[in-house]
Amino acid sequence: IIKKMFANCLKSARHNKFGSLARFESTLVIAEHNNETLTPITQAVLSAAKKIGGDITVLVAGTKCGPAAAALCKANGISKVLVAESDAFKGFTPESMTSLILATHKQFNFSHIMTGGSAFGKALIPRVAAKLDVSPVSDVINIKSSDTFVRPIYAGNALQTVKVKDSIKVVTVRGTSFEALPLEGGNAPTEPAPAGEYKSNLIEFIKQELSKSDRPELTSASVVVSGGRGLKSGDNFKLIYSLADKLKAAVGASRAAVDAGYVPNDMQIGQTGKIVAPDLYIAVGISGAIQHLAGMKDSKTIVAINKDPEAPIFQVADYGLVADLFKAVPELTDKL
Repeated sequence: IIKKMFANCLKSARHNKFGSLARFESTLVIAEHNNETLTPITQAVLSAAKKIGGDITVLVAGTKCGPAAAALCKANGISKVLVAESDAFKGFTPESMTSLILATHKQFNFSHIMTGGSAFGKALIPRVAAKLDVSPVSDVINIKSSDTFVRPIYAGNALQTVKVKDSIKVVTVRGTSFEALPLEGGNAPTEPAPAGEYKSNLIEFIKQELSKSDRPELTSASVVVSGGRGLKSGDNFKLIYSLADKLKAAVGASRAAVDAGYVPNDMQIGQTGKIVAPDLYIAVGISGAIQHLAGMKDSKTIVAINKDPEAPIFQVADYGLVADLFKAVPELTDKL
């Protein structure tokens, strides 16, 4: 009888495509937000977590993060939302967040801990993995099973499939590789996160100065117009801004333009900048170095404007215009 019961349990567990133990998986998703609204990458991480299967718990930590937690409760497929409100999480410093995540994991014993591969996630996840003595898996673009992940290497020129043997999988997800999970159809309960003293003596958050813009946020925009070193100066970026305003687009830049001081580094797209995958990407005066291509080659449609017909950007472009950008861009802007 015992043998038959065990066989039936094992059979029911195998219904999940990710193997016999998939129903015992439990994932902790670390939400990224500004206390009021979620960043789009968090919804992408939720989609990735659903591919693993099992229970999904979301941790929301901040100073007054009630609105962000309430939005997450509406997402379909979430088991519960844990909320931690304290001045210790002012600025979302990785030192204080790590202590909270470790305490949460100690209480619930998750099989997976995930967050987005943003600046927030890149600062946080290595600390968590080190404290748990496991190897983190970064920038995941596909999930083959609960322990097997696909990630890009060599600036996106090759894909690496990683099978994780650690009992706890600590993962960052590339936001452009997973559809954003809609914040509707669910009714997950909220619970307080484990209490504790999470303020770190190693660091103190002083202030944050954010650039204000009426344009869409770069990583979530459906249209992006980027400028490179071919613009020759920061003043000439007004050509890019004018075109972007006509298209209601976000504005990005190559590393060469950022290093030259034309624009601030929060506009940089590429391997060491932001990863984007808009419906339309317009590259103006960008040669197409491999580091830049790694940050935008998943765009649905790529348009390149460059006077050099041998520029590498034309190898990935769907439409290319060999022309002087100082003539072509104003003409294009006037036609729109």
